[in-house]
Amino acid sequence: MPRPDRAPRHARQWFRPAAAGVLCTLLAVGGCTQAPEPRPGNPGPPDTSRVAPFDGLTDRPAPGPGTNYLLVGLDRRTGMSKQEKQRLHVGGEGCNCTDVMMLLHVSEDRRRVGVISIPRDSYVEFAPHPEAGAPARTLVRHRGKINAAYKHGGPALAVATVERATGLRIDHYLQADFTGFVDAVDRLGGGTVCTDKALRDPGSGLDLPPGTHHVDGRGALQYVRARKLDPPGDLGRVRRQQRFLVGVAQSLFGGRPAGRDRAVSARAARDLLTTLRTDKGLTTDGFSELARALRRLPTRAAEFATVPISEFDHRVPEWGSTLVWDRNRAAALFRAVREDRSIIPERRPGERPKVPVAMAPASVRVRVAEGPGAEPGSAGRLARQLRKNGFTVLGGRPAAPPSATPAAVKSATEIRYDPKWHRYLSTLASALPDARPVPEKGHGRVFEITTGAVSGRYAEVVHDRSSVEGAPVTGKELSCD
Repeated sequence: MPRPDRAPRHARQWFRPAAAGVLCTLLAVGGCTQAPEPRPGNPGPPDTSRVAPFDGLTDRPAPGPGTNYLLVGLDRRTGMSKQEKQRLHVGGEGCNCTDVMMLLHVSEDRRRVGVISIPRDSYVEFAPHPEAGAPARTLVRHRGKINAAYKHGGPALAVATVERATGLRIDHYLQADFTGFVDAVDRLGGGTVCTDKALRDPGSGLDLPPGTHHVDGRGALQYVRARKLDPPGDLGRVRRQQRFLVGVAQSLFGGRPAGRDRAVSARAARDLLTTLRTDKGLTTDGFSELARALRRLPTRAAEFATVPISEFDHRVPEWGSTLVWDRNRAAALFRAVREDRSIIPERRPGERPKVPVAMAPASVRVRVAEGPGAEPGSAGRLARQLRKNGFTVLGGRPAAPPSATPAAVKSATEIRYDPKWHRYLSTLASALPDARPVPEKGHGRVFEITTGAVSGRYAEVVHDRSSVEGAPVTGKELSCD
């Protein structure tokens, strides 16, 4: 097996010895206790750490280069006390479905790892399966949210449905739940998370001020499960899961002497392998060998993405609001995995990609005028750029004089807006990254732009909500460093 290229220490310090174990456990968000290793003369209790996700599967995709792992975290509260549910903010009834589902691909040469998040509300066709109430030996075919495949047919149907939807053959399976996730993170010493704005979600119990924070298992669970944040829903949540993975790996391995790699790896592997249920083919030795092979990967070799979405609120009777995959982009993503290539699209030399935004530019109404000290004609040029990019540009001058001081106006372009329409600001601010936002209650629906002496940058934007939080990135881009 070729040895991975060496990279500067600062570029590879987080993605060290037990990378595979960290990926498998933390992305699965939880764990179940693994049975003790049997000893000679004492076979021990039945091995409840193993599941059979491949039994009875037929018409499977052909094997490809590299290795594919399916990681699932269950929304299951079996055995949890009322006090434990309250402490972890996981009240209510569990759905016995998958709360987290991710594909982990390790390249054939062990030089690259790709992690693809599959949103839980993805609307897909289930693999044929028996169901209660159907005639004996009848296989039912229907569509539904991918997180319900586990409930309808356990690990085997979850695997078969993912294989059917992606065209990828799953080689290994790892399963976990809430309580074990908290235990695993605590055993690993917690993890680092960072945010440039306050994160509060009463549903998960998350309450983080801006800044960088070290969280324990309970805090980590709140962070990775939060959904009622801006932007809301699955995409922001799975991106936080990916960020947390990088953060906990940094906390575990960052700054350690190279000589301690093997000791840290062994301890982490022991801790992590007590929190999973796996397929019978994933042995402890194989797991450790994979971790050792990945120990020198640079951060740029760890890639993260979310399955692209084309429709975010596809209503279906009995299923409610669902997510529909972008067929072409999803196919390209899975084809890259199948061909053992990077999941990050290549960029042409000199190409300036458009900035993805969650709100369509046409939904943002703007008015542009020149401020004191601005270059003559700057307002007209900016208005033409905005209009060409799809923004709704109105005529006339701003309804009120600029609220900024003359010195501030000279230094930058200003955007005045009503905080009521804050969700549209990010789209306009993405196009004008150097502009100074000025909230003003009662200002109205129109965003007023006053150009300054320093025009600043202008970036083309594209309405691509799926890429705002789900575009393919490297581990370095998700790091708090």
